[in-house]
Amino acid sequence: MDDSATETTGNWWQRLAGGLKKSSSALGSAIAHVVAKRQLDAATIDEIEDELVRADLGAETAGRIATELRYGRFDTAITPDEIKVAVAAEVEKVLAGVAQPLAIDPAIKPFVILIAGVNGSGKTTTIGKLAARLRAEGRTVMLAAGDTFRAAAIDQLKIWAERSGASFIAREAGADAAGLVFDAVEAAKQKNVDVLLIDTAGRLQNRTELMGELEKVVRVMKKVEPSAPHAVLLVLDATVGQNALSQVEIFRKVVGVTGLAMTKLDGTARGGILVAIAEKFKVPVHFIGIGEGVDDLAPFSARDFARALVGLDS
Repeated sequence: MDDSATETTGNWWQRLAGGLKKSSSALGSAIAHVVAKRQLDAATIDEIEDELVRADLGAETAGRIATELRYGRFDTAITPDEIKVAVAAEVEKVLAGVAQPLAIDPAIKPFVILIAGVNGSGKTTTIGKLAARLRAEGRTVMLAAGDTFRAAAIDQLKIWAERSGASFIAREAGADAAGLVFDAVEAAKQKNVDVLLIDTAGRLQNRTELMGELEKVVRVMKKVEPSAPHAVLLVLDATVGQNALSQVEIFRKVVGVTGLAMTKLDGTARGGILVAIAEKFKVPVHFIGIGEGVDDLAPFSARDFARALVGLDS
């Protein structure tokens, strides 16, 4: 690895560890507090398990870590760091199976990626950052402003398109989203664009009519390109905690989510929710976001995330 690559990796690790500081501090201080009180007896392990559930890691993962502590070769004077290592190892096992890069088939043009998520999840910003990544890889990109409900979303996406050198297609606010998507797929085909990224309105997963409209967008898109969308990326806001589980469940039913991007990990102590989602749904996690900058969306690494989550060094 050259020096610049090492530096980039180091910088990302620092940002990731810093971004997960709220989660790791909460978890670390809880573990230290429990361990300081007594030896690693059954009551201590139960308390640690409770803290892991409280940190949104999910009951299954917390239970497995507790079992590991019960039957692991730990002496009674275990340190908080030894517990963190054990927690990180179990978390990494859960996440290793879902840490998968977003695979774009160069033989499919345009490769259509539909981006879904509820209001405020960071969808439009994620699309912009993803467009910048794809452009940096030398691909041609088109952004389609399918969130026709909000003029601000259209404007925001246009700025990202200009910034990343992607082409852009939109209609006036209030226009039919399915019609716009139909035009976007046709235009991307004509221009022989490599990747078409389609923004969608921020659906609340409990609003049936809005979810129905998302189904319509997919139906209409298939009239132009039967194999589209080739990927459906669900953007999740880490700060919503347990609510993210129901979002994954419902969006999977409606549009067949193929991968996740989790944003705003720097704004919450509930970063563990990603572990619970991975455990329950086994949906690939492609990206995590820990800030507003264009470089703050990065491919997901199970080991890095697991260690940063509990506050261990890289």
